[in-house]
Formats: sequence, C-alpha cells, structure tokens
Amino acid sequence: MGRKIVRRRIVRATLDGARSEREEKLAVEEPLEIRFGSTPFTTSMRTPGDDFDMVAGFLLAEGIISRAEHLVAMRYCAGTDESGNQTFNVIEVQLGFGAQAPDLSAARHVVTSSACGICGTNSIDEVRKKSHYALDPDTGSVELETLLGMPDTLREAQELFSATGGVHAAGIFSTDGRLLVLREDVGRHNAVDKVIGSALREGLLPLGETVLQVSGRASFELVQKAAMAGIPVLSAVSAPSSLAVELAQQSGLTLAAFSRTSSVNLYTHAQRVLGA
Repeated sequence: MGRKIVRRRIVRATLDGARSEREEKLAVEEPLEIRFGSTPFTTSMRTPGDDFDMVAGFLLAEGIISRAEHLVAMRYCAGTDESGNQTFNVIEVQLGFGAQAPDLSAARHVVTSSACGICGTNSIDEVRKKSHYALDPDTGSVELETLLGMPDTLREAQELFSATGGVHAAGIFSTDGRLLVLREDVGRHNAVDKVIGSALREGLLPLGETVLQVSGRASFELVQKAAMAGIPVLSAVSAPSSLAVELAQQSGLTLAAFSRTSSVNLYTHAQRVLGA
C-alpha cells in the first residue's frame, strides 16, 4: 500500500473495564497542491496514490480539459518534508491546445478538505455549460439485477478499506457488471476524480456505456463529475441530496441511491434500469 497506510499504537477501552493496546492501520491523508507553471491553483486533502488520475479528473470536472490531449504534461515538483525528502504533494500541470486555461487570479488559495467537493461551483447552469458530453437517453441501459450487484463487487475489491476502514471508493462498471477501474481515497470526490481521470488519460471519454458506483452518498459534486465525463448512471449506497437529484434530472443522468442487495431507489431517468 506504500504511503496509503500508516500504523499507530492505540488504546481500546470498553464499558466493562477492559483495556488493551494494539497497532491500528490508518488511511493516510495529505495535501496535494495543483499548480499551473509556478502559480498555485488549489490544494486538496487526499490519500496519496493515483495522483495524476485525480488531477486529470479534477480538471475535467472544472471544465478546464475534456480529453487526454489537453494535458501536455504533469510532474511532481517542489515539496519536501523536514528531512528534505520529496513529499510528492505538489503537481505542476502543463495544458495543451484546446484546454480552457483557468483564471489564476481566482485560484483557491485555501485547502479543500477531504469532505468537500468542487467548492464554489453551485450553479446547475454553469455545470451544463461546461460539459462537453451530452448524455444520450438511449445509452447506458443496465439490468436491475446487474445494478444491484455492483455495491458488493465494489466492496470486495476495496483493499485499502479492508485494511483501514477509513476510505471511500468509486468504481466504473460496464453496463454488463464488469468492474473496469476502482480507486479509494479519504475523500469521496477524490475517489471519483481518480477513476474518471484514469479513463480520461486512457482516452475513453465519454463513458457512455458505464455506471459510476460509489460507496457513500450521492452529492451534487458527484453527479457533476459523472455528467462531465458522459457517464449516464450514478449509483450510490446511501442517500442523494436534493441538488444532486435536480442536477441529475436536468443533465439526463440516471441517479440511483440506497442501492442494496435487493432494492434501489431510482430518482431520475429510471427508464435506463431495465426490469425496474
């Protein structure tokens, strides 16, 4: 797992008076700063690993890029700890022709927590204007039984969660139920950025015949990220927010939530789920 896990000694106490000491594994949380040239753009708290995927997915969601060729280069740059060792916590991005260069005067000079998504993006109209991939109502159909099996498949593949119990997961599935790519992170939006960024870097966008399965709730920013990648179905094991449902409805995305072994709630565009 490398830098994804650290070990700490803890004390475990119970009401019956039992007390024990043991070693626990914790999911690592560290900052990742994104720069354009030497100018900082934003900093997010994340679990190290798959950082280039995360940056690519984040820039897609921001509307800065829409395909792999918009990214000329990404590299780790300045960033050392107290011992002078490279922390791999700063990435410099070089954009190519066709990318929408960000307004660096509006750069986010604050740390975005691992619980927060695309902070500041609160307009559904803005999301719709940025998206390069319209959602086709005739793509992304999935059988109900297949959809209901995705949370268990995702959970079984979560190695970092099995070790720490402290991370979210996102997985891109084919509509026949195959897990194509999985990423884990302390931030649920980071995990989604990582899976979508991986697909973008492989030149697979738009992801018209896929389902994005997430381990937590369905928030506005997760619907936003799915829509920006052309993913027609977002499935969550927990609840959606009202704004997530509104954005999904207007974007043409099927939003499924409370997806459990035998039932699921379909909040928008239920026609894509066959047998429901």
